[in-house]
Amino acid sequence: MSKVEIFTDGACKGNPGPGGWGAWLIAGDNSKELCGGELNTTNNRMELKAVIEALNALKRPCDVIVHTDSQYVQKGISEWLVGWKARGWRTASKSPVKNVDLWQALDEAQSRHSIEWRWVKGHAGHEGNERADALANRGVDLLRQAVSDA
Repeated sequence: MSKVEIFTDGACKGNPGPGGWGAWLIAGDNSKELCGGELNTTNNRMELKAVIEALNALKRPCDVIVHTDSQYVQKGISEWLVGWKARGWRTASKSPVKNVDLWQALDEAQSRHSIEWRWVKGHAGHEGNERADALANRGVDLLRQAVSDA
């Protein structure tokens, strides 16, 4: 299996508000940058979207290391997901899981790969995280430009 390292981040200007997601994928000497945005979203949705888009960009099953600065994504995928699924996508307090559409999409996207999840401290000078952050902000900028051009 190919080895891929992925750095992801989400950004939101207002919460909710216009948001962006970014991902930097590295496989050997090759790398790819992805970004996008949504008009009325939240930071947590953009954090999830970044990982989903990055995993879905892989054309075949891979050994992946995902780096995220989102504790929401890290804990959700590593600690909470199994329980949510067992309870029919409900939290321990029986409330519906927020962002269930994206959690289900992430669950499906991750199922094709062997993934190690790593949390990194955001805005601490980590090259991969800083690059993903710049891509997420580019996603917001591209969205705003598209809206102003419409």
